[in-house]
Amino acid sequence: MTMHYQGNIFRPPSEAYSILLQITTGCSHNKCTFCGMYKGSRFSIKDDRTIMADIDFAAAHCRHQDRLFLCDGDALIISQERLLRILSAIRTKLPWVTRVGTYANTKSIRRKSSEQLWELRENGLQIAYMGLESGDDVTLQNINKGADAARMIDMGKKLRASGMKLSITVLLGIGGKERSHIHARETGRVLTAIDPEYVGALSLMLTPGTPLAKAADKGEFILPAPNEMLEELAIMFAGTELTNGYFHANHASNYLPIKAKLPQDKEATLKLIESALAGKVSLKPEHLRGL
Repeated sequence: MTMHYQGNIFRPPSEAYSILLQITTGCSHNKCTFCGMYKGSRFSIKDDRTIMADIDFAAAHCRHQDRLFLCDGDALIISQERLLRILSAIRTKLPWVTRVGTYANTKSIRRKSSEQLWELRENGLQIAYMGLESGDDVTLQNINKGADAARMIDMGKKLRASGMKLSITVLLGIGGKERSHIHARETGRVLTAIDPEYVGALSLMLTPGTPLAKAADKGEFILPAPNEMLEELAIMFAGTELTNGYFHANHASNYLPIKAKLPQDKEATLKLIESALAGKVSLKPEHLRGL
């Protein structure tokens, strides 16, 4: 007996050692031009019998993992009643689990009332991961993200007000060469407005077969060069003010790994990025980068 996984399973890097409980398949939006993660998966919500059987499996075989992540791309969109039932089963059958996490997008956050989000947090859902990608409205429209910057800010603040921790992903290079600096400035502005606990900056790597990769092949999208992505990082980081948060750019895709606690590490990190731009710090070779 094993978990009833369907298709490819994705999770944030920080959930690498978590129990992965798949309660939906695919992504309900699944239209972002840069993303190929769920192109082969139809969005669906798994039945309760399968979900409960997987929780039973975890109870028997995952006793050394104290975190759990709800897969796939849109678990928060499940009805409140069913989510509470799943969280109750996790709490009862996996009492050693100290944190439950999920992906969240603006559509699923919007469908939940503030009271419902608070109730989910009270029942164990302690962290949500939201893909902002960019704070630039033109870029968000170009990549078919399904939300503008104002809605990203509103939904990010709404989720944070529940007491749930929020981790936001942004993409260096997603604005293309043309909007590179605008994308960086606007993303810093939106991150400051939301003020999440965690920011993860990844560097765009074009996935073959995606609309954005096809646009690049036609010359309609120009990916910024490594030093230009580093310039983006400098502008974005300089424009991001967090009251007590972490800004990480240590994903395998990044040319310059950084880990900063804000506000205290801001000055030292900016000096590191400036040194890299001046050629005094080596960047990761292209062959060592990965998704």
